[in-house]
Amino acid sequence: MNKPAVNQRTIRTLARLTFGNAASLLYLGAVAAAAVFVTADTLLVGHDDASFAGVWLFLLAAPTVFLFLLGGSLAGAESFGPAWFMYLALTVSVLVQSLALGWFVRLVRGGARRSRTAHPQGV
Repeated sequence: MNKPAVNQRTIRTLARLTFGNAASLLYLGAVAAAAVFVTADTLLVGHDDASFAGVWLFLLAAPTVFLFLLGGSLAGAESFGPAWFMYLALTVSVLVQSLALGWFVRLVRGGARRSRTAHPQGV
């Protein structure tokens, strides 16, 4: 009976680390802004040749997106694989990096709290 509570607690903790701190939210906001820029550039601007707007998303998702794409190519996908795989790799890598940022913020804050010791007054 405790397993669902542990799973819910784990999911809640992962969600809090991914979406519940300023560093992760700033990172996700930058990724969302880049995605809007890429979408607007793709749909609204005519280019004589290829645009490099999509590079911003890959730079924000690096290095994990390249690990996912490398894994896909090792599994038999062509250079960047199908479009759905590339979008999935971008999404998962952004979420993994947001989780890593949240974990790092928690580590830094927790380390700062642990280093402080209580000193009783007048002793």
